[in-house]
Amino acid sequence: MNHQSKTIDLQAILAELGPRFAERSAALEASDSFVFDNYAELKMRGVFSAQVPTDLGGAGVKYSEVAAFLRGLAGYCPSTALALSMHQHLVSAASKNHRDGKPGAALLSKVLEGELVLVSTGANDWLDSGGEAVKVEGGYRINAFKAFASGSPVGDLAITSCAFNCPVDGPSVIHFPMSLKAEGVKLMGDWESMGMRATGSQSIQFKDVFVADAAVGMKRPRGPFHPAFAVIVSVAMPLIMSVYVGIAEAAAAIARKQASRRPADAVAAIQLGELENLLTTAQLAVDSMVALADDLKFAPSAELASQVLVRKSIAANHVVAATEKALEVAGGAGFFRKHGLERLLRDVHAGQFHPLPEKRQQLFTGRLAAGLPPVESSFGN
Repeated sequence: MNHQSKTIDLQAILAELGPRFAERSAALEASDSFVFDNYAELKMRGVFSAQVPTDLGGAGVKYSEVAAFLRGLAGYCPSTALALSMHQHLVSAASKNHRDGKPGAALLSKVLEGELVLVSTGANDWLDSGGEAVKVEGGYRINAFKAFASGSPVGDLAITSCAFNCPVDGPSVIHFPMSLKAEGVKLMGDWESMGMRATGSQSIQFKDVFVADAAVGMKRPRGPFHPAFAVIVSVAMPLIMSVYVGIAEAAAAIARKQASRRPADAVAAIQLGELENLLTTAQLAVDSMVALADDLKFAPSAELASQVLVRKSIAANHVVAATEKALEVAGGAGFFRKHGLERLLRDVHAGQFHPLPEKRQQLFTGRLAAGLPPVESSFGN
């Protein structure tokens, strides 16, 4: 059933649901339990299809509004916000492609019709992908193991890829959607992590799964930077990092509250000043990332992707530093789980693992600055 309305006020939804999510968050995280109830409530309010453009019958909520929603949501339940960002960046990419006259409408219509949950499996794949696709009559036989599939406990479609040794074109990658209920698809239940424990980011095994030729949305060379990633990076990273800056903001709020309960002195004031500097740097980086996305009006390019990735590294480093400083400001009280800081600190460290990690980002950016292709392919393409 589609619960999509013509208008969706994400900030009103946040004000309504956020406090309820916050009440559940600690218990879910402590038991490695997925945020089932939170997702159900978000579905009922049409949040998963909120970005679907108006010309396809959706609410057409702006990309920047989704980023702001995720940022605010992270202050209540980081795991819900991060898992939702993985769905939303896939919707954003499809919306951008549709806006630019490329395929995307079919996926968006499915999301709208069923308020479907999309699951990204691309975190570890990047340009090389993994697994093995073998050509068979009418399609491909897929065997692959994909990690970090956030939202998969209630996911409908995995948006994924697989390596294919094409006899004509050489090392290649095929991209396709796959129902998580299809034969041969297995959720591994292996998400036991340091932080973001309620995201359901388990691994998915694809064993002898059939993908029809008609379902393959793109086939590309394996290894080189492809224009599709100029879109993916530019829409994914601002949304994902909005979550992490929201976590740092929540940590800073806890720290200020704890600091206000102690007698003020010069050291406390300096620590608070350091916290504000670190947090502001992270906020500026994320605000700039969202601005570069320009509500999906941006022109995709490797250069733009590099600009986004530079800001991603700055944000990832500074949200961690700000949250660590928040713990220092809070003092010994921050070490108690009841205040929530230790959980936020564990959660915020996950930001460094999203593509691209800092050293790989620096290599990508440095190669572009030197006039080289942003990546050096290992597959001769």
